[in-house]
Amino acid sequence: MRIGFIGLGKMGKPMVLNLLAKGFQVVAFTPTNVQALREVEAKGATIAKSIKEIPSKLAQPRIIMLEIPAGSPIDNAIADLSQELSEGDIIIDAGNSYYKDQIKRAEELKKKGIYYLDAGTSGGIEGAAKGASFYIGGDKKAFEIAEPIFKALAAPGAYAYFGSSGSGHFVKLVHNGLLVALLQAYGEAFAMLKASPYNYDLAQVAEIWKNGSVVRSWLVELAARAFSKNPNLENIEGWIGGGQTGRWCSTTAMEMEVPTPVINLSLDLRYLSRQVDSFAAKVVAALRYEFGGHEYKKKH
Repeated sequence: MRIGFIGLGKMGKPMVLNLLAKGFQVVAFTPTNVQALREVEAKGATIAKSIKEIPSKLAQPRIIMLEIPAGSPIDNAIADLSQELSEGDIIIDAGNSYYKDQIKRAEELKKKGIYYLDAGTSGGIEGAAKGASFYIGGDKKAFEIAEPIFKALAAPGAYAYFGSSGSGHFVKLVHNGLLVALLQAYGEAFAMLKASPYNYDLAQVAEIWKNGSVVRSWLVELAARAFSKNPNLENIEGWIGGGQTGRWCSTTAMEMEVPTPVINLSLDLRYLSRQVDSFAAKVVAALRYEFGGHEYKKKH
């Protein structure tokens, strides 16, 4: 199976390498990361010189996956692709787009007979390389055509079709709100241990928690990793970046009149971290680096 792929960043490059390793033929493009292009080309990818060139290197129905930032980068890529694609072709947005934007994009592309799948993606950099999870919305026929791609990129049992356009990224929106709250909760827990009268080895606590406890999770595994490398999180400033997708969750919940006080407070505390340093915020910053490669501010 031959597909196009736009975006070779922290998630895109390992996804392309994963596809190539599983026998897919990939036509790749990224506007700035020359080193990433060389890496995927060395593994067998065909390199396109521009977005508009990708469709000419694919057979119909052409499938092109996007792993690029939300907003104008997505809209610009779609504008370029839609000039070259034909009826029955498929665009998949596997980035972090807002679900209402996905509904509008799907409606516009439908006028040209082009399918648009919104595929919320999670799993971090490791998941992109070894098996992520996908929440897919859009036309059912398009999903069935593209399903081999999701099956190849997903961990076992980690992808599903949820329904009409927007449904995939709505699941991701809620997922991201949940993640904001979980990160804050774990940060506070380790801050309590750090402040206690006992000299806990936080990596040891995390190791125990990840094996059999009720609170075990991949985030606890990442905490164990982070503390084993840097027990006191030295040189990590308690400044937490991100938050846009969490805000989408919060504002959507308000529109739906669904109370989400834990998510909302966790967002507020994330913003507070940019004014007041705390160990809990350091934990969150360290975990975000472990799962997504999100850079943290270093203390000088």
